[in-house]
Amino acid sequence: MTVNGTTKTRQRLGHSTKKAQLASEAAVLRAPVPIEVQTRTTSDWFGRFAAWASAWLGSKWAFSCAVAVIVVWAATGFAFHYSDTWQLVINTGTTIVTFLMVFLIQNTQNRDSRTLHLKLDELIKAAHGASNQLLDLDHMTDADLKRLEEEYKRLCEEGRSRAEKIAKAGEKEG
Repeated sequence: MTVNGTTKTRQRLGHSTKKAQLASEAAVLRAPVPIEVQTRTTSDWFGRFAAWASAWLGSKWAFSCAVAVIVVWAATGFAFHYSDTWQLVINTGTTIVTFLMVFLIQNTQNRDSRTLHLKLDELIKAAHGASNQLLDLDHMTDADLKRLEEEYKRLCEEGRSRAEKIAKAGEKEG
């Protein structure tokens, strides 16, 4: 009887925990998605295709298929007497796949970079005392970026020299 009661209690707890988890996931799904990300992944056919392809091509199934193709190609080598044409088939196939994958990878990296920047922009916006000029870094000129980099290097040096002064003052007192 105790085992049954314990099992039912665990099931109820597990059910309520699962409900809470589903509720939090639903809240995340209802969170506003930046328009740029929505537009990029829902109205752009290449964006949708690239997102689907990168998800599938990064899976264990795609890797397994690639290994199977190589195994089949290697196994047929004997039948084709390891000829130049036999080698050309795999060389041409891998070249074409590599060429196309470059565009898919670049699209995925662009999307990931954009979303990462949007998240960082949100953190900068939310942090009190943060400089709002950092929100628009990707639209700044190279000269502006260089000037900003120099400013942060100067601030870093000031902080480092202050820390060294404090450390030296602590050594003298100790």
